[in-house]
Amino acid sequence: MHHENNEQQTFETIILEKSDGVAKLTLNRPDKMNSFNVQMHEEIRVALDDIASDGISRCLLLTGNGRGFCAGQDLSDRAVSADDDSQANRPDLGLSVEKYYNPLIRRLTGLKIPVICALNGVAAGAGASIAMACDIVIAAKSASFILSFCKVGLVPDSGSSWHFTRALGLPRAKALALLGNKLSAEKAEQWGLIYQVVENEVLAEESMTLATHLATQPTEALGNIKRLLNTSFDHSLHDQLERERETMQHLGKSDDYKEGVAAFMEKRPAKFIGK
Repeated sequence: MHHENNEQQTFETIILEKSDGVAKLTLNRPDKMNSFNVQMHEEIRVALDDIASDGISRCLLLTGNGRGFCAGQDLSDRAVSADDDSQANRPDLGLSVEKYYNPLIRRLTGLKIPVICALNGVAAGAGASIAMACDIVIAAKSASFILSFCKVGLVPDSGSSWHFTRALGLPRAKALALLGNKLSAEKAEQWGLIYQVVENEVLAEESMTLATHLATQPTEALGNIKRLLNTSFDHSLHDQLERERETMQHLGKSDDYKEGVAAFMEKRPAKFIGK
């Protein structure tokens, strides 16, 4: 498709490829361990807008190029001069979070399609936050997480203080955040932080197989599953039961529910259209 080639030429810090209902977004600053600068934030925003509105992407696969997944913020993009004592010249990190990181996390968690992270290497700082904002994380054996914020005098941001605590419980989340030590992919799987660890050489293939499968499933339902689970912590059981009922009512009128039931009764594979 001419359209896709255009997109690949447009971006300098990411690669966007589409096939079989899967949008694959690769962070592509390998010499900087795919750390974020303003350009990368802006290009990802354009790519996610495109994926959300193209009418064909039914799963997002997020990964990194090279030996790292994402080392978080590129500190050279907002360095603080060591010999500058004036507070006025220091960066407003809150503004950076508000303008770039928070919208990205809200976008990934709010995307109405499943988001898979193929964790190809280290996810540090905001890189760890972004991996955890995805719905399913598959990691290469050599991958790892580091909540490195404490090492530079900061707190876990971009949703890390929310996602890690809910996935791991308070004791382990606090230890990781206070120590800033490395958590291997295998330990992350044992602890329940991620879904699966695979051998390095099969990560790309396994994650694409999973993404391609999800892209054939009832997308409207998957988006609602994601929404119900992501927000379940904010609701009482009574409220959650009510939200489930509303969602069931809505999905009962969908084409995919009709097809799913027909396929079940006729003992044949369902052909879902995502609506």
